[in-house]
Amino acid sequence: MSYMALYRKFRPTRFSEVKGQDHIVKTLENQMRTGRIGHAYLFCGTRGTGKTTVAKILAKAVNCEHPVDGEPCGECEVCKAIAEGSSMNVIEIDAASNNGVDNIREIKEQVQYSPATGKYKVYIIDEVHMLSIGAFNALLKTLEEPPEYVIFILATTEVHKIPITILSRCQRYDFHRITAATIKKQLSDLMKQEQVDAEDKALEYVARMADGSMRDALSLLDQCIAFYLGEKLTYDNVLEVLGTVDIQVYSNLLDMIISQDINGVMDLLEDVARQGREWSQFITDFLWYLRNLLLVGQGNAAEEALEVSKDQLKLLQEKAQQVEENTLIRYIRILSELLERIRYATSKRVLVEVEMMKMCRPQMEADTNSLADRVRQLEQQLEKLLKSGIPVQQTAPAGQNQAAAQQPEAQPEQDPVEQLNEKFPPAKVEELIDLVDHWRDVKRNLSPQMKYCLQRATLSVNEEGTALRVLFPKEMNVESGYFLEEPERIERLKQELSRQSGRDVELEVSVMNTDNDDSDMINLDCIHMDVKIED
Repeated sequence: MSYMALYRKFRPTRFSEVKGQDHIVKTLENQMRTGRIGHAYLFCGTRGTGKTTVAKILAKAVNCEHPVDGEPCGECEVCKAIAEGSSMNVIEIDAASNNGVDNIREIKEQVQYSPATGKYKVYIIDEVHMLSIGAFNALLKTLEEPPEYVIFILATTEVHKIPITILSRCQRYDFHRITAATIKKQLSDLMKQEQVDAEDKALEYVARMADGSMRDALSLLDQCIAFYLGEKLTYDNVLEVLGTVDIQVYSNLLDMIISQDINGVMDLLEDVARQGREWSQFITDFLWYLRNLLLVGQGNAAEEALEVSKDQLKLLQEKAQQVEENTLIRYIRILSELLERIRYATSKRVLVEVEMMKMCRPQMEADTNSLADRVRQLEQQLEKLLKSGIPVQQTAPAGQNQAAAQQPEAQPEQDPVEQLNEKFPPAKVEELIDLVDHWRDVKRNLSPQMKYCLQRATLSVNEEGTALRVLFPKEMNVESGYFLEEPERIERLKQELSRQSGRDVELEVSVMNTDNDDSDMINLDCIHMDVKIED
């Protein structure tokens, strides 16, 4: 006898053998026991979750000559014929290749004939979402009022593509993704039957890689066993066959990214390329590693959603304490975008290397999502300087306006704090307008943090002409919060403006209701001056 794949060899033949779909199995068993059998069923769910398998078991159960508590006996002639695929009462149709109106018309003609043996004729239409609109319309009437001896079982992985008129005529059953724990237990039982020695860690990894599909898990396991035929199936063997890497590699990669060790990251990626790993799978596994770290940081409730071993959970808990949540979210965003783009990239390795550099260096990103990491890095650098005893001195601003140029130079022995608190005469409206006119030059002379947060802010004069207003667009919540949450920073900006202008400047910081909110800005046309306001 020729070799049979594991997923075919161990396909369930009874409802009780179906794993991970208890909510469906129990309902169907109750229908069999009570005789409340529907005329149309819709099985939907991801691949490899048991849709076609349950459909065949249901077909046997309704035709079995000696059912036992809703289960097919598996011993009668009808059950054997259905299991062998030779029964004339069970018709399997692949809608992917038989999706036209003519194919449905053939079904309508066939349903007029009662079954030669058994009670029901069962039509199993797989991938039913592939039917054309015309085919769906041709099926409507027959699906709604079929002969009493006909049962339709529709199976699909994309239920959203099925017309609502079809959905309303069927009993819908949603097949869930099978948990990694359930898949792992099933694999362990099958390995005992096959007399194959396998590590629990290896089976756990295969179960996780299956992504909720029992069929995928059996196919992956079959592949691993064939490669190491006659040997013990170890965790390292599985990694070698499936082209994936160990979790420790991702932990080391994350450490390098946080420490901005670009050379180390490039060396690690070189090892990945030399081992022939698939880049999409590498990024997917790294993405899941970061996702698990993020969940671990949310507490015990979130940890229950993790499908990892106790040893891996302990390692994740230790690592989660070393990384901030905002940083993990930024990494996940970058990798998610990379995973979408890498499918169509001609040079995948180059794309991966560039995105890894962005993760190491937040300043390479032009958006505001990396602001928190950039500020954190600046704070760390400043802390190191202070601990080393190096004095941190603010450089004098360049390009002061004319009013500031007339200001007398501060004495060297004067305290910097006293310089900032020096009293200036109140600014007149013309002087405030001059600051508005030279707002771009003013921003250049500010600290890097202030300069970054104010890059899209607008400076204007209030209605009374007594103060300047810094207006942030509504979407700049991070930048505006930098000032609004810390009033000391507003005071610092006010002092900088006063020092540059040589006048006492009153300052107000607010957020625009809309991008075009200028209701509170002074009308500069009423002042007989030619003024140009720059953003």
